[in-house]
Amino acid sequence: MKKLVKVVAAIIENENKEILCALRSPEMSIPNMWEFPGGKVEAGEDLSSALIREIEEELGCTIETEGLFNDHTHEYEAFTINLIALKARITIGTPKPNEHSTLIWLKRENLSSLLWAPADIPAVEQLINEK
Repeated sequence: MKKLVKVVAAIIENENKEILCALRSPEMSIPNMWEFPGGKVEAGEDLSSALIREIEEELGCTIETEGLFNDHTHEYEAFTINLIALKARITIGTPKPNEHSTLIWLKRENLSSLLWAPADIPAVEQLINEK
């Protein structure tokens, strides 16, 4: 049986109604694909605490979570991922790509122009269809 990895991702929107998108670096698994920033939930961590910690590590800024947005399980060749996307907003700092190749802010209608990691696609589609 494949290993199930529980991951949280941040749907961060700025004052211009743009969504933060992160490009996975060539060294990461599923390289050179776009994702919402976040990471693995550690044992004993709740989703919000895990996401706050991951965003601090990955982007060097502080966020506040605003609730569940999308919960999707995707099976990759080597593992299965349960990707739980939470809406969040930045409270302190400006995101910097500490682990990713680059970060960009995109309007919802332009999200489909990127090559997304398969596990992130349901959240992308939900954002595009959100009013």
